[in-house]
Amino acid sequence: MRKSRATWLSRISTVEMLFTATVTLVASLIGSWLKQLPVLNLFGALILALILGMLLQFPIRIGYVGRNDARRAGVKDAAGLISNKLLRLGIILLGFKLNLHVLFTQGLKCLPIALVVVTFTIVVCYAIARALHIDPMLAILTAGGTGICGAAAVMGLSGAIKVSDERQNEKDDDITMAVAIVAIMGTVFALLEIALGPLTGMTHNQLGLVAGASLHEIAHAVAAGAAFGAVDIATIMKLSRVLMLVFAAIAIAVWWDRFHAEVEPDGKRSIAFPWFMLGFIAASVIGTFVPFVSGIAPHLVDAAYVVLGMAMAALGINVNFKAIASKGRKAVLASFLASILLTCLTMGIAVLFF
Repeated sequence: MRKSRATWLSRISTVEMLFTATVTLVASLIGSWLKQLPVLNLFGALILALILGMLLQFPIRIGYVGRNDARRAGVKDAAGLISNKLLRLGIILLGFKLNLHVLFTQGLKCLPIALVVVTFTIVVCYAIARALHIDPMLAILTAGGTGICGAAAVMGLSGAIKVSDERQNEKDDDITMAVAIVAIMGTVFALLEIALGPLTGMTHNQLGLVAGASLHEIAHAVAAGAAFGAVDIATIMKLSRVLMLVFAAIAIAVWWDRFHAEVEPDGKRSIAFPWFMLGFIAASVIGTFVPFVSGIAPHLVDAAYVVLGMAMAALGINVNFKAIASKGRKAVLASFLASILLTCLTMGIAVLFF
């Protein structure tokens, strides 16, 4: 225990950690500011923080790291630690965004739809991805991001996937790739729905439901819902899908352990369970039913996005562009095809039940 604690302290009490934490915090804050601008609001703060982290990789490499191998290793380790630990903290804090009273009253009809939509999309997107010979880790992360809530879902589900230290870089690249893919798909389909939705003859409420049930990021659903004058139903439908993240993370943790868990040298399997999702649930309950906390819940959600933005920027700093270029194209196709099927399914549900 003492050795583990000493190792932990040695990793966080370095100049490289202070430098990387400062850079990622600034990137996260800038991303939060940029999301308020027209067009950029479709991407959301997390995607913008990831892009900034990717862009900052070059000046960091040239101006700070240089040929200093120790400094390079220190920045890499610090960014990995930030992306790993702050991811879990951010997901827990994001639970304060879920008002369970609203979901289980106004959104009662949306919950079964969310269950069907999320299950359908994850299964179909994963099947398409595997048919295209995409590795299981990237396939399930892309499927989860497409089916649930974009970047936050990718990061949340990544906690259910345990890999060896040797594959951690591969996992980080897959997370970055999946986040980028769902950001692109969500933006494309948001613009398509806003442009073509009124031509379908569907009512405003039906279009709002489709936006909340089919678009990937919360920012996409809100933007499309606002364009249709149905932002409330779009938001409630989207948050119903966000709630499914808890069940999806647990299911994927069990599935990954059974079919893809790695065997350690001592013969034991490397098992992961997303315990932080229990913190997500607890935050939802506290934020909904504790009066004092419910009053400051919006500020806690803002803090969640800052923390998650830091994790995203840290992923961007460590991203391997060659790996993304070689593996990403088929995953884009899988998400695109699944997004088309998802949109068709939600349109059918909206017409039949709303």
